[in-house]
Amino acid sequence: ITTYYQPAREVGGDFYDFFPFADGRIGLVVGDVSGKGVPAALVMASTHSILHAIVKADVAPGAVLEQANNTLQPDIPPGMFVTCFYAILDPQSGLLWYANAGHDLPYRRAAGNAAELQARGMPLGLMPNMEYEEQQTLLQPGEGVVFYSDGLVEAHNPAREMFGFPRVIRLLEEPPANTDMIQFLREQLQTFTGPNWVQEDDITLVTLQRTP
Repeated sequence: ITTYYQPAREVGGDFYDFFPFADGRIGLVVGDVSGKGVPAALVMASTHSILHAIVKADVAPGAVLEQANNTLQPDIPPGMFVTCFYAILDPQSGLLWYANAGHDLPYRRAAGNAAELQARGMPLGLMPNMEYEEQQTLLQPGEGVVFYSDGLVEAHNPAREMFGFPRVIRLLEEPPANTDMIQFLREQLQTFTGPNWVQEDDITLVTLQRTP
């Protein structure tokens, strides 16, 4: 597991965390609060606390997001919401059990291909009593997953071209399985945006890699 976090301002609304369970599994969450700066950071802190109170080894990913949404929704400031991807990983088997509240879809890297991990669900805080679809995938030795926030795909170069999802997919398919994907993506982003780039949004990257 590797991580990278760079807010666009001194504080930001992106977050990630890990929850070790007694049975050896690991809960993993990646999220992004709409907006930037202090307002986003305050909602991020509240969401983070709510998730810590809810997450338990025997709570399914969809149920975690449903409870978090219902707790957050009455108090979130108008016009704000939280995208959030929550998964439970079994490091022994490679099983990843997950649900998604409107977050950018992670990519599973396998044999030179990148495929989206899809699961339907609205962002947290928009409406009460939402349901969140659950899915599972089995990571084989040598395979991995890349999680990210929209600060990566929505970055612009001096010509105002966007880094974009097609570019991310192509880059994930290029390097060999043992590449440091976070360093690789950061280098590619720096080349794309140029030396005078002013970061527009928080950037979070989290990778899982199942070693052979």
